Amino acid sequence: MRFDTIAFDADDTLWHSESVYAAAQEEYRRLLAPYAEVETVNRVLHQTEMRNLPSYGYGIKGFALSMIEAALELSERRIRGDELQRVLDLAKQMLNTEVELLEGVAEVIAQLATTYPLLLITKGDLIHQENKIEQSGLKPYFRSIEIVADKTPQSYAALLARHHIEPARFLMIGNSLRSDILPVLAIGGEAVHVPYAITWVHEHAVVPPEQQGRYHELEHLGQLPALLEGIQKRS
Repeated sequence: MRFDTIAFDADDTLWHSESVYAAAQEEYRRLLAPYAEVETVNRVLHQTEMRNLPSYGYGIKGFALSMIEAALELSERRIRGDELQRVLDLAKQMLNTEVELLEGVAEVIAQLATTYPLLLITKGDLIHQENKIEQSGLKPYFRSIEIVADKTPQSYAALLARHHIEPARFLMIGNSLRSDILPVLAIGGEAVHVPYAITWVHEHAVVPPEQQGRYHELEHLGQLPALLEGIQKRS
């Protein structure tokens, strides 16, 4: 067997997530329209998020704090209390959105779990991510679930060492080149990119030519079993 372990990202790989953020940001732009143009709202919110990542990390709660901070800046502190309440309501709606699996995910995960040990590796707010994993119905298929602060070569290397997994026999599947693909390639693993329709600009990246041999790209997760079969035959 080419791979000892296969790991999956969660958000926008197994279930929808970025579309929830996109809908909230559209409402946020409407709310801030009296104070700033759309392009300015987008720019200030993104800058605020990036500035706050070291303090807040990833996830909806940190995003909500950044939305409030950006709203105060964009409105020059003129935003009303009821408008700030609407920002908080948006965050609560995001937190309470039901998990919706991507097409074919349940079938593929169930199939692969019969052959491979599966890991789920995701980042974000611990409580919210745990709730989504429970709601998804996929938890029983995973040998281990890892919720990390960020996905870097160092965090992947530490995780694999803890599970006694050789990087060369590890395959990661995810939608983010920056978080799911490049760090795994950097430590000698193999990775499959399954792009999502919407990708946060922070997650954009390019795979270096020298890494292409251990990099694969699929249109959707339903193609993964055939890819794995092909890799096995070439091994």
